[in-house]
Amino acid sequence: MTSGPATIAVHAEEARARRALLTRSAAIASMSVAALLLALKIYATARTGSTAMLGSLADTALDIVASLVTLIGVWVAAHPPDSDHRFGHGKAEALAALVQVVLISISAVGIAARAIEVWLGGGRVEQAEEGVVVSLIAVAATLLLLAWQRHVIRKTGSIAIQTDHVHYKSDIFLNFAVIAALLLDQYAGVTGADPIFALGIAIWLGWNAWEASQHAIDNLMDREWPVEKREELLDTIRDNPDLQGVHDLRTRTAGNRDFAQFHITVDPNMTVAEAHEVMDAIEASLLARFPETEFLIHTDPEGHVELDSDRPVDLLTEGVDADFPEQAKPA
Repeated sequence: MTSGPATIAVHAEEARARRALLTRSAAIASMSVAALLLALKIYATARTGSTAMLGSLADTALDIVASLVTLIGVWVAAHPPDSDHRFGHGKAEALAALVQVVLISISAVGIAARAIEVWLGGGRVEQAEEGVVVSLIAVAATLLLLAWQRHVIRKTGSIAIQTDHVHYKSDIFLNFAVIAALLLDQYAGVTGADPIFALGIAIWLGWNAWEASQHAIDNLMDREWPVEKREELLDTIRDNPDLQGVHDLRTRTAGNRDFAQFHITVDPNMTVAEAHEVMDAIEASLLARFPETEFLIHTDPEGHVELDSDRPVDLLTEGVDADFPEQAKPA
């Protein structure tokens, strides 16, 4: 029975290697697209004098920095645990995501300031056609990148790639906003359309930065898994005939790895070897369902009560949030 967890652990290590390869490929693709768009938008900004295009250029310049940060983050996170980081390096992804949030926020503030300045100054755009063509090329390249990022996110769940994906998804709207601003200003004669759209882009970026920050902060603050995922954990082990109860379940996510620890209760007449076999069986069933998760299982004899606490609440019968009923959320 002891070979079960070991075999699954080997498969999990292979899965982590594949995950690292996918996340690196997404980060490199992101940098490549950003470099292409940067060159195009420098040209388009110089030709049109558009504030909205300038905002798009600033956003793309930050995309390169953000993508580099993402590449470093997923590279560090892929490193195995070592003597100084026994839980691995997964939170490097969350740190990379926070750096991206800061960069997005700086971009949003800078674009907003420039938009207000141009709005008050009454500037107009020139050579709108070239700006429109560049923006359409940017949309096409970004759509291809987003498709690959979605594939990588489905396979890996990378928080750094998710944050990068949010940023590039906003670029689609940003480029269409630039197109609308150029056409309205140049051909419809709508005074102020360019800076107004630029200001809208800044607000959009700020909102995206706020949303992206929440996931990274939850990761760094060791937020519990969602209720549904914790219930799935309990359902996975519920049918073990030697398991008499589960309590003190604690879960967290560190970048690319999940961690869960809990106590199980077994027959007090079991030998240490028999109790160990029960833990091995539970760990094997959990690793089959959660292959990239590290489990820490503590065994208690049925009826055992800690000296400094009351009788533990059995989560199998009372529910996954029974330890903290005041924080339980409705399904």
